[in-house]
Amino acid sequence: MDRINTPKPTGRSTISTMGSNVTLSKGYLVIHSAPAALTKHVEWAIQNLLGKAIVINWEPQPLVAGTHKTTVEWRDRLGAGAELASALRGWHYLRFEIREESVTENVLYRFTPELGIHRALIDGAGSVLVTEHQLLGAMDHDEDSLRQALANAMGTAWDLELEQFRRGDLNGMSQSQAI
Repeated sequence: MDRINTPKPTGRSTISTMGSNVTLSKGYLVIHSAPAALTKHVEWAIQNLLGKAIVINWEPQPLVAGTHKTTVEWRDRLGAGAELASALRGWHYLRFEIREESVTENVLYRFTPELGIHRALIDGAGSVLVTEHQLLGAMDHDEDSLRQALANAMGTAWDLELEQFRRGDLNGMSQSQAI
């Protein structure tokens, strides 16, 4: 399955504010579909969290009539991705993915109206990392339940549902952009 391909963070990024260090992260938000009536509200929520300087360019989403898509990149304090995911999940009709990378962790958030929110730790290549806690919980079940618990931990259902949107986004890019 395709992963969100974003540039990888380089080096340690921290800023000092009043004697305390704040870890910076780099993030990438992909809104695969948002109803046209919500786009301004979504923009305000994003700008409220990331700053008014964020420019959001919406394009029509051909896979779902009456919806639009966009991508946003940012550099901000660690946790901005979680705040975005919390704010955006309140609009039930959105489909989005957020990838936040820092020197301490890489996190992927995915949301669909049918499945809700999914959070996973990922490695530098975008592969989901299953934690010891998730494995121990999954092993408490029979084989079919084990498979389902592992699929849930990896976000397989979210990948399957969002794949058509990812593929549609890649088909719209020129070959040089997709590489």
